[in-house]
This record gives sequence, structure tokens and C-alpha cells, in this order.
Amino acid sequence: MKPLRLPLVDDRRDIIDRRAISDRIKALADEQLRDKAVAILADALDHGRDEIAKRLTDEPGRGRVHAASYAFLADQLVRLAWDIAARRLVDGRAEGDRVAIAGVGGTGRGEMAPYSDLDLLLLVPDHRSPWVDRAIEAFLYILWDLQLKVGHAVRTPSELVTLSRDDMAIRTATLESRYLWGDEALFDSTRARFQAEVVEGSAADFVTAKMKERDERHERMGDSRYLVEPNVKDGKGGLRDLHTLYWIGKYLFGVDHPSDLVEKGLFDAREFRRFERAERFLWSVRCHLHLAAGRAEERLGFDHQKTIAEAMNYSDRPGKSAVERFMQFYFLNAKAVGDLTGVFLAQLDEQLGKRGRRFAFPTLKRRRSHLDGFALDRGRLTVPRDNWFRKDPVRLIEMFRVAQREGLEIHPDAMRAAAREARLVDDVRDDPRANALFLDILTGKDSTDTVLRWMNEAGVFGRFVPDFGRVVAQMQFDMYHHYTVDEHTIRAIGLTAAIDRGELVEDHPLASALIKQIANPRTLYVAVLLHDIAKGRGGDHSELGAEIARELGPRFGLEPHETETVAWLVLNHLLMSFTAQKRDIADPTTIEDFVTRVQSAERLRLLLILTVVDIRAVGPGTWTDWKRRLLRTLYEAAEERLRLGHKQHGRSELVSARKDRLAGVLGWPAKTIAAHGRRLPDSYWLAEPLDWQQANALQVAQAEAKIGDGGPDIVIAPDADSGASRVTVFADDRPGLFYRICAGLSEAGANIIDARIHTTRDGKALDNLLITDAQGRAYGDARRRKRLEKAIVEALHSEAPAPPSYDPLSARAEAFDVAPSVLVSQTASSRMTVVEVNARDRAGLLARLSHAIFASEAVVHSAHVATWGERAVDTFYLTDDHGRKLSAERVETLKAALEAAISA
Repeated sequence: MKPLRLPLVDDRRDIIDRRAISDRIKALADEQLRDKAVAILADALDHGRDEIAKRLTDEPGRGRVHAASYAFLADQLVRLAWDIAARRLVDGRAEGDRVAIAGVGGTGRGEMAPYSDLDLLLLVPDHRSPWVDRAIEAFLYILWDLQLKVGHAVRTPSELVTLSRDDMAIRTATLESRYLWGDEALFDSTRARFQAEVVEGSAADFVTAKMKERDERHERMGDSRYLVEPNVKDGKGGLRDLHTLYWIGKYLFGVDHPSDLVEKGLFDAREFRRFERAERFLWSVRCHLHLAAGRAEERLGFDHQKTIAEAMNYSDRPGKSAVERFMQFYFLNAKAVGDLTGVFLAQLDEQLGKRGRRFAFPTLKRRRSHLDGFALDRGRLTVPRDNWFRKDPVRLIEMFRVAQREGLEIHPDAMRAAAREARLVDDVRDDPRANALFLDILTGKDSTDTVLRWMNEAGVFGRFVPDFGRVVAQMQFDMYHHYTVDEHTIRAIGLTAAIDRGELVEDHPLASALIKQIANPRTLYVAVLLHDIAKGRGGDHSELGAEIARELGPRFGLEPHETETVAWLVLNHLLMSFTAQKRDIADPTTIEDFVTRVQSAERLRLLLILTVVDIRAVGPGTWTDWKRRLLRTLYEAAEERLRLGHKQHGRSELVSARKDRLAGVLGWPAKTIAAHGRRLPDSYWLAEPLDWQQANALQVAQAEAKIGDGGPDIVIAPDADSGASRVTVFADDRPGLFYRICAGLSEAGANIIDARIHTTRDGKALDNLLITDAQGRAYGDARRRKRLEKAIVEALHSEAPAPPSYDPLSARAEAFDVAPSVLVSQTASSRMTVVEVNARDRAGLLARLSHAIFASEAVVHSAHVATWGERAVDTFYLTDDHGRKLSAERVETLKAALEAAISA
């Protein structure tokens, strides 16, 4: 196999001069040979790495050249090490003692990152002598002494052929093996046997295995090329996807270089240029990543993204930081890899199909119907002639609608033609027919996200909606969002369609019911498309997005009232999530303020669905049962307020109904349940769900039935709806009680995700908290719950536990800048002062904040804890010790204490 990249390397002897080093080693005396030779090689390795690193700094974008340079350095060290071992260290070599050293993996392709493994295949004769084993051992020990991570296999030709038949990984490694040193005739004869006995006649099996391997790898890595911390090597759209194309091309057509894929008709010249640009960029990133990490690191984490952006000369622009610009370019290249993979596989399928050996990858269901002038080629939608799109550019939109409507896969030639002619969309952007077709795609329900991705891959989507084109491949540099903006948007549209089809009733029962009630579904779909479209421009993306919605609505063919609804949804798409997670939804003012913004039941239904798909499309794990409960509770309270029409009407009736519902569950005598109902304030009955009310009532009754000192009673139990654990503390109320509970839980390593503090009319505290462990899970083990209970008891009995100290931040967390702030509102509640704290999330934060509140002599009535990646947003409802809002003087004292706590 020819060295793919080594000819790219300039001034090779400045990296390592093998002949000069060999001469120095030849001059060494035998008794000093091994140690001094290893020292010489170690110096050469350090010098070579330093030289390549300098070139990487000077020319940060020449990734393929730098990868080839590291491979060249490794090649020379392998040759020198083998010569030392075989010629100087091991005596007694006979005429038949043969060893061929080949590189496999990246070593075989001639492309390595700074800390890549050195992967070697050592070929030996079927009948090898003891000298061969001793020479190989001496050779490997030299490489190990150089601190190289060596992956090696010693095989005879027969073993290699047999293993390659059964093991696809070994077959692939053998396929890309490259002769490095030793007996070249042995290597060549083994390759000839491999080609004749393994490769011939097995093309279909190899392609199928590689596609399965690729799919499994993508699933392990997150199955998206738009993950904001991508794996450069193995992730979707990474280098391994390009390698897979090369392996298949080499296996089926014997290509020695990716450029040969053009000659075989698998790429055209323009597509291969994209291949080279993507490969060059990804190798640049991988080399920089290894150097930044100081080890073999393939995950492009937040802690390295800023460093690499700077190293590759990206700079800030208005509305977009250097790291966001760098990562957008990364995702554009990952997208190019995905596009090229689709073209390659489709062309391969086409060529194999002509030989009657077509392999089918997953497609939409195929059926033939009215095709509006488009043609079918073996079940795939295609264009009837080359100038089809130029004759009528609206067809660039129409093709995707026909494919969606008829359940057809689009032929690769048609996708190529669409990508080539995408600029023609500019001429029909305002065409009513084109916009009607686009709206049909958006609201078509079936395979909506698949078809929109096709449009995006062809470059048609971003040209037809230029504002969407601006967010293609755009990341958000935070720990909350898992995907780029365009991928998040397409996923949200796909979820909306799935809810519309009735496929997510179990996951989203309320949204599934409401989507059948909305008067105009297309306003919902357009709002989902546009809700994040103004990200990365600077300013409030909701406000800017609403302006874009007002411009695009008429163009899409929406009526004025529809456009206004879409603009309102885009402007307020965070309102429901914000209110549910950061405000006390048992407080009448919270509901009143929310309803004042929403104004209509139709908007409320639309906003609920938009909020659900927006949260869920952020990434795995962002949608939880706890968020479902909060949103449902807010929706029901707002819907009732809108339906009844007066902010106070129904409140007392609702409290009474909830007391009656609990009475029916408990079965207590009427006098007992009435006394329990009078004991707790209205806010308790509005805030707590029925199962918590029932558990609280039983705990209070059992605690007061005990004979003892009346100490605190603590229950820790799983909460199925939230996936967390509920902690209920029933104790005598006193200043600082909430802080002590937080301090005890923090000391035991628990995370508090929500808290509601209630005071009975006879001076007892009934506090309900939701907690998780460090992994975000409930406390399922009884012993761990017992330790938590002990920690809370000790904190409650202590005089005044000191606030916990913060642990040092991880390098990953340090990558983010979170501007801390303390916001105070005297109008967000009719009875309490509302304080919102924004700070970097870290263990012990809530305990320190509650200590600052305690030290300021304020009383906590409820706490709402929300975490958005690296950012914590904690909201407290406070009064003074007389139950009144905090005075202006007390507010200033509290703000200072909280600011000190978050900046400590």
C-alpha cells in the first residue's frame, strides 16, 4: 500500500534525520548500546514532536500535513528500533529468519495525531525460529522505553488470512496495512494471499459489516453529528466516517488514495474537494486537541474548545464569540461529512444495484403515485433531465414535498442536482407556490424531520429561509444545550409531528390532548421553526425572532392574525418554562402575571406544546417527570383562571376541593380531617400534589402520636413522578431551619432540586424538598437514606453550622463564564419578596445561599431550584419574621450577603 500522506511532509530531516541518528548509534560500543541508543531515540522523538508542534502553531489549518508528519516520525523510529534490535542486540540470525513490520490503523494510512497509538503488524514465517521471537521482544522493549503506546500483533501469513476471514476488525486492519521495514517480500506475498483468499467475492459482506459497525458507533457516540461536545475521531461526522468511505472504496475497487474515488464515480470533483476540506479541518482539530490535552483525547470538550479556537486563529465577532465561530465551522464540516457519506453510499448502492447486488439502507416507505413530473429510478424519486430545476426553480422545494407525500427516498443524482442548483432558490423565495409547498412540508406530519434534514443537507433549506441558514451548524457554548441550533430546531419540529400523529401519548399526554384542540396547527409548526432562529445575533433572541416571524409570516402565506400569534409565541417561548421552574405557582400573583401575558386559551395550548418540544429537543435527560408536573400544574391553574375569568374566583373552592379529595383518600373522621385542613395555609393545598399531601398527613399524625421529646421527624421516600427522592421534615419552626436542612443535605452530598416550606398555624414547620444524588438519581438504598436522615438531624441540632466551602471547579466548568447576579422583585408576589439568584452551579451553592438568607434574618417560604447546564437559577420567596415583605434596607443587606455567597 502506498503511503497516503507522507509525500505531503516538507523538510523531513528537520523532523528526524534517520541516517544521522543511525550513524550515531553505529558508533556506540556494544556494552553501552541499548541504554544510549534509547536515549538518542528519545531525544529524536522529543525534537520531532517539538518541530511538528511548532509547524502546527505556525500553520494551524494544515491538519493532513501535520498528521502525516507524526506518522513519518513514527516510521523512522520504528526502522531505527528494529535495526538496533535485529542487527546489534540479538545474535544468531539465520538465513530463514524473516520479519516484516507493517503499520495498521492510522499508522498504516500514514496519518497520526501527536499521541496516537503506534499500531503494528509483525509478520513472521509459518515456522519461526527463537531468534525471531527474541528480536521482536527486543524491538518492542525499545518502543516501550520511548513511552510509546504500542498496539501490536504477531501473525504468520496463514494466521492472518484465517483471522481476517472471521474477524472484520482484523480484516479492516489488514486492508490498510502498509509496509514499514523488514522483509518486504514476506509482506507483499501475505497481502497477495489476503487479496485472493479474503477480499475476492466478499464485497457485500464487508460493506454490510462496515455500515452496521458505523451505525453502532454512532449510537454509542450519541447518534448526532451536532452534539456540542463531539468526538472528533469516532463521532457522527468525524474522521472515522471518512475512513469508512475509504475502506469501502479500497475493498471494492482497490483504490490507494481517496482521490481515486472520483475516478470510480463515487464522488465528483466538487464533492471530493469537500471531502479534502473536511478531512484537513478535522485532522487539524484532532492534532490541536491532543496537544491541548497532553494525551490521546478525542472528545472535543468545552474545556478545550476555547484553547483550540484561539490556536486556530478564530476571533470574536458581534453576537458570536471566537469559540462559537470555531464550533460552527466544525459542525459545517461534520455536516459535509454526512452529506458526502450519503452521496457515497447512494452511488455505491446504485453501482451494486446495476450488478444485481444492491444493498438497501433504511429509507422511507416506497410507493408510486402522482409524481408531478418527477421520475422514479428503481423506487427512488429523481429528476427526468439535467435542466429540470433550472426550468422551474420551485421544483427545488417541490421535490422534497413529493418525496414526503409519497413516502419516497430521493435518488442521489437528484440530491446532487439540488445541491448544485440550490442558489436558484433565491429567485423563488417570495413565490407563493414555493412558500405553500414549504408550509406543506413543515406541517405534513409524516417524516417531517427527515425531509427537512434532506433539505438542509442539500443547502436548499438555508437558502429558502436565510435566517435559518444563519443558524445552521451554530452551537451554543453552554453545558445545557446538546445540539446545534438547526439540529435542535429540526428535532423540535419532528417531536411536534410525532405528538400530532398521536405517537407520544404516554410521554406527553397533556400535549397530545391539546394538539387536537388547537384551532390552527400551522401557527404551531411555524413557531417551532422560528423560536430560536435569531440566536447568535446579539441581543434578546426572542425579541429578534419575533421580528423575523412578522416578516416571514406573510411570505409563508399566513393570515395577519396567524402571523401575530406566531410572533407572540416566539417572543414568549421561554415564558412557561421560566414561570414553572423559577416561580411559586401556588402564589396567586404568579398565575395572574402569567395569564396577563398569555391572555387566551388558544395561546396557552400552543405555548404548552411549544414548551414541551423545546425542552425535550435540547437533548437526552432534559425532559423529566418533574418538569412535566410543573408545566401541567401551571397549565391547569392558568386554564382555570382564563376559563373562570376572575383572579380570585375559584381559589377557595379549589382549596376546599383538594381538602375533600385528601379526606376521601385518608378515610379519617370528619373532625380530624377538618382540624388538619385548618392547620395548614391555602398555599400548601395549592402547591402540593395529592400523594404528597397524603404522605405528609400520615407523617404528621404518626409523629404527634409518638411519646417522646417532640424532636424533628424526617421521612425520605422515592418520588415516582420526578425520579428523585422526597425529603419531608416536620419540626418546631425556628429561624434558620431551612438553612440547617440544606447544610445537612449538602454535607451528605445530596442535590436539592426543589423545596417548599410550609408553616402550620400552631408554629410547626412542614418542609418538602426534592433531592437527587450526585448522579442525578433518587436514593434507592435504605442505608444511604439513613445516612441522609442522620446528617439532617445533626444539622438541626447544631448551634449554627458553618456554610460549606466550595470544591475547586473542574476544567470543564472553568471553560464557562457565568456572570453572577441577584435580582429582587417586590411585585412578583402580593405577600412576599421574590429573590432570584443566578450563579455558576456547584455543590453547596444552595446551602451557602440559604445561610446568607438566614444571616440576614429573612424567612424562606419556598425555594425553586433550576439548573441550566453550568448555570444555576435559584428563586426564593421571603418575608421578614413578622410575615411581611422585606424592607428596602433589609433587601440591600440581603443582596450583599447573597452576592458574597456566590462570589466566594
